[in-house]
Amino acid sequence: MLYTAYELGHQLLAPYNAAARTVAQTLESLLPEDAPSIAARPGLASLKVFDSLTRRYGKPDWQLPETYIDGHAVPVKIETVMEKPFGSLRRFVRDPDARRTAGRSGPDPRVLIVAPMSGHYATLLRGTVAAMLPDHEVFITDWVDARTVPVFFGRFNLNDYIDYLIEFLQAIGPGAHTIAVCQPGPPLLAATAVMAAADDPATPRSMSIMGSPIDARRSPTVTNLLAEQRAFEWFEQNMIQTVPAPNAGVSRRVYPGFLQLYSFMSMNAERHSSAFWDYFENIMQGDNASVAKHEKFYDEYFSVCDMTAEFYLQTIRDVFQEYLLPRGLFFHRGDKVDCSKITKTGLLTIEGELDDISGIGQTQAAHDLCTSLSASDKQDYVQEGAGHYGVFSGSKWREVIQPRLAAFIRERFDEAEERKFLAEAAPLRAISA
Repeated sequence: MLYTAYELGHQLLAPYNAAARTVAQTLESLLPEDAPSIAARPGLASLKVFDSLTRRYGKPDWQLPETYIDGHAVPVKIETVMEKPFGSLRRFVRDPDARRTAGRSGPDPRVLIVAPMSGHYATLLRGTVAAMLPDHEVFITDWVDARTVPVFFGRFNLNDYIDYLIEFLQAIGPGAHTIAVCQPGPPLLAATAVMAAADDPATPRSMSIMGSPIDARRSPTVTNLLAEQRAFEWFEQNMIQTVPAPNAGVSRRVYPGFLQLYSFMSMNAERHSSAFWDYFENIMQGDNASVAKHEKFYDEYFSVCDMTAEFYLQTIRDVFQEYLLPRGLFFHRGDKVDCSKITKTGLLTIEGELDDISGIGQTQAAHDLCTSLSASDKQDYVQEGAGHYGVFSGSKWREVIQPRLAAFIRERFDEAEERKFLAEAAPLRAISA
């Protein structure tokens, strides 16, 4: 009923939103750009705030048409390497001729960025991708909004997620490196352990895990405490909804993205209220730079997607309530996941000092599980003054964290082996551009 009411509310507001946007655009086109009418500013500000709060936000574009290598612009196109019902493997392909012009002819490390399936699209990691592009062959997991997946494609849980990661790594090939941002830390660690136990040649050469709940018992945050204090049945009864028509996934049981968004916004309600008041005032004052910055952030923040009920509930139970992976009790397809089987994969953990989603120590717990790795194969870094999002986006990510992560990958990159792999391996087939 809640999801149906949400959809109905959007449909009822749609004509008013369209009218508000049209009038706002008309006012902006009629007013002088350098000196907008004082009388028109309150109306324009009100219309834009209303539009921002009532609009339906779709999946954002990547907006990464090019990267820069040593000051040279290198065009980038996005290819689909593997497409599956609940997610695809995307590749950011840098133009080889432009790259050679920039003085880069040798191979770069292949890196799979594992985006979180936690209510936002993979484009939330746009800044993460942008920083990695100049010196890496970048791939990313691009998860699908569950409400768009017809029910005949079946279910998708945490174990299916692990299977997807294994298939993606096998498609990329031996010698790849991985970066997990937040939620995918546990499944990436599990997938690597499963591959290592099977002596899979595509087992990643390194894992960089950032702000992730490997062991959510450590330094519990408000999010962790909520999962602990509520019974599993509470989440099942209160957080799960049925997708209504006219969505393609009609009748699929999901954890709706709008509930996740509400949860995050309620945790920082005062900050978001202040942000929209500032947005109103900046429109009034004609501060276009601040207005554009606000719109860029919230256009991404308000773009949410649904998770399948089974994935969400299993994550709540296994990761946040029963802590199965750090307790050595997590099973994948009937076999216990043993992280001590990881012997050839470098491990880097990165945490933010002020992270209010994954507390200090939760990511570091990966070191205690990977007991077969030598000290030289394990590194840990805590970024002072960084919150959760600051670990993978913003100035601290670009100026401090990413260079450290890139150096860690380069230490484990063998250019001769990479040349041999590229010479012998069949080229990755792009499904679509």
